[in-house]
Amino acid sequence: MEGKWPTEMKVAQIRVARPTDQLKKIENFYCEGLGLKKIGSFEGHEGYDGIMIGLPNSNYHLEFTQHKDGTPCPAPTKDNLLVFYIPDSKTIEEITKRLKDMGYDPVSPENPYWEQSGVTIEDPDGWRIVLMNSPGIGN
Repeated sequence: MEGKWPTEMKVAQIRVARPTDQLKKIENFYCEGLGLKKIGSFEGHEGYDGIMIGLPNSNYHLEFTQHKDGTPCPAPTKDNLLVFYIPDSKTIEEITKRLKDMGYDPVSPENPYWEQSGVTIEDPDGWRIVLMNSPGIGN
């Protein structure tokens, strides 16, 4: 039986959070390279600094935190992905070029499905993003 979202459970926002030990490089990759917007930040919160990055006008975003002691955080596998469904191939080409100019070349995905219509690139921590030329599911 498929679960049903409880009607009384109101969710205002979704945040995907992960640590890094190179916060500035992550900010440059996702904001300057990928073109996402920095929507918030904090410093010195019990030893943590952080940034929130998202798509404009969205109720979901990414948070990256860095502890003052520099906790390393390797990516778990080559198949842990953050997929951006982008219907315009020209936009994907522009982002790919911008990231390549910053030193981030495309990599071969572990799952060949992502190579059919997408470009896979590793962020500074080795986590992979996919720029998928597709309108996405449900669109």
